Amino acid sequence: MRALLISTYELGRQPFGLASPAAWLRAAGWDVSCVDVAKERIPRDAIERADLVGFHLPMHMATRLAGPVITHVKAINPAARLCAYGLYAPLNAPWLKSLGIDAVFGGEFEEELTAYAGGRPADLQIRTSAVPRIHFLQPDRTGLLPLAQYATLQTGDGRKKIVGSTEASRGCKHLCRHCPIVPIYNGQFRIVPSDVVLADVEAQIRAGAEHISFGDPDFFNGPTHALRIVDALHAAHPDVTYDVTIKVEHLLKHRDLLGRLAGTGCAFVTSAVESIDDDVLGRLEKGHTRQDFFDAVALCREAGLTLVPTFVAFHPWLTLDAYCDLLDAIERLHLVDHVAPVQLAIRLLIPEGSRLLELEEVRALVGPFDAATLAYPWSHHDPRVDALQRDVARIVGVSTGADRRGVFDDIAAAAWAQAGRPPRIAGERRPRAAVPYLSEPWYCCAEPNPDHLTLV
Repeated sequence: MRALLISTYELGRQPFGLASPAAWLRAAGWDVSCVDVAKERIPRDAIERADLVGFHLPMHMATRLAGPVITHVKAINPAARLCAYGLYAPLNAPWLKSLGIDAVFGGEFEEELTAYAGGRPADLQIRTSAVPRIHFLQPDRTGLLPLAQYATLQTGDGRKKIVGSTEASRGCKHLCRHCPIVPIYNGQFRIVPSDVVLADVEAQIRAGAEHISFGDPDFFNGPTHALRIVDALHAAHPDVTYDVTIKVEHLLKHRDLLGRLAGTGCAFVTSAVESIDDDVLGRLEKGHTRQDFFDAVALCREAGLTLVPTFVAFHPWLTLDAYCDLLDAIERLHLVDHVAPVQLAIRLLIPEGSRLLELEEVRALVGPFDAATLAYPWSHHDPRVDALQRDVARIVGVSTGADRRGVFDDIAAAAWAQAGRPPRIAGERRPRAAVPYLSEPWYCCAEPNPDHLTLV
């Protein structure tokens, strides 16, 4: 029995979404091949010999990119059973079925996928009951490309580190309206046992990893569990750094733990701030306010932690003045070096299943679901806002690798011009900060680039 597992995009990391199900299928006696088409071609014979082909769809870009790959595989091996798994698989089940996918699996997919491989029937419906509790296995990274071929940590002082990645938990306790985790987990989260996480980390360190990126939606959903892991990591490998994602409200609630993160080698903390407009934050049900964000910046700075905020900069409630206010706040807080320029171009994505569609004002705004983009299209009532988003996306697109301060100033100049303001005078800035960052920035709302794909 031969299985082929395919990843199209996993934020420039070695695909955890291949390594984890590979462990389960191999334990069940399957011969498993893994291919990351963002980095390598799919061997034709691997497609031809496969009895089962699984596609990992953890995010919107990965799902969009999977379309032509699914069609390609189906044409070469129409007899193979095809399945898709990950957050975006159940949300896009009808579209996937139209391409030839036979089964989809969402949260905690490994056990169901393995049972399906063994012959158990599966359907294409979104699970409405609690996500299952599974007995986690250590991911099996056999056959994956070396970590050195993936994203690196740019330390901020000219050095680079090889990056590994893993998950200490899945799902999330929170119900932010725009988050794709919510329709699948609905406020549930699952702990991955510490020994499984640490064994995976240890294997990646032996394979050359010098930094570990934890992919948990929120590392402080279970702070005791999280700190147990980073304490053990630091004790065993004091030179290995790591990064995590933590909500603003958790940074405030667990402020007494921030120094512990800094002391165990946390290179930076990503936090999905999204907006600094309290009305917008309320609509998104983010659980924090503008002032909370300002307080979190101060707390992290005091603890010696680098905070990396992310934003949904363009949304239906944005005004040009509010966008200029966002840029002003980033500069006043001395965060220009902390914010990846792509974050200033992100446009709100409304996929199938989004809780944003619970809002009458959103339902009145969006057009019919677009199968070509796998989202509900929307246009801003002020065409100048959409024009500015295109301008910012163009600036970011031609500035890859450029100095962040220069890109920020170009974006600000475009915003001030679109708002009809006099030319902007940049505020006083601190000396350039040595901010560590991953060479593949975090984002989830950009249009996919077909250049990411290599087929055969």
